[in-house]
Amino acid sequence: MVGIVADSHRMRLTKEHWNRLLKALSKIIGREINEIHTKDFYSGNSPWRDLKGRQRSAIIDAIFQWLQQRRHSIVYTAVDKSLFYSRFKNEPYFTDIKTLWRFMALHLSLSIQKSHQGAPRGRNRTVNHTGHCTLIFDNENREKKRFTDLLLSAPDWTDSYYDKKPAQEKFSQIVDIPHFVDSKDVGLIQLADFICFFLRKHIELSMGYTDSEYRDEVEKVGRWSEMILGQAIPKRNIYLSRGRCDCADLFYRYAPTTIR
Repeated sequence: MVGIVADSHRMRLTKEHWNRLLKALSKIIGREINEIHTKDFYSGNSPWRDLKGRQRSAIIDAIFQWLQQRRHSIVYTAVDKSLFYSRFKNEPYFTDIKTLWRFMALHLSLSIQKSHQGAPRGRNRTVNHTGHCTLIFDNENREKKRFTDLLLSAPDWTDSYYDKKPAQEKFSQIVDIPHFVDSKDVGLIQLADFICFFLRKHIELSMGYTDSEYRDEVEKVGRWSEMILGQAIPKRNIYLSRGRCDCADLFYRYAPTTIR
């Protein structure tokens, strides 16, 4: 699961530029595109079957370069699903989380909280005010209410992830409740899905979970993954290499080794 951390002052411009990209792609393939379904795009399936592999590769390069120019940050999490489904039900945390989607969404939320409660602002100052971030997810009708409840009544064991102080509100950097939207209406959700595809592809290729589909796929996907991770929030907010609390260690243990 991947999120894009976008400054609200630049979101409108980013949306305009994303819509221009979709219009340009629509002209190339001769039909209107409102949303990029990355799996179909990458494989050259309908409606992308007339684009050659090098053309799709050039478009992918252009999208990642476009992202770098916007200077938006990335937040990510990854889970070894076979490990999760075989072991997580035996964890003491299972009752609070239960599903894979909630596990990842909670990790992203905790990473955002930890990153932003001490975000630098000007010289020798830190931001410690409340309510800086709004969480916007792609529609997950089955998860919406349960995850909202989880975030509003976060279990105490999550406090240690961001070193919550006694007088500090839980998830103090998160504004109100998470919002769920249709990805067709929000370009940054589409972009997050696009990025997520390539990060997952990189993990699967590098760990041998899937075979290469073309000659230089490992190198190309690895390069795109480096571009993604180069824009991520500091890794200490996602996967601490040492000194992890029980909560941070939970997400670390279920992450593929290549990403943590």
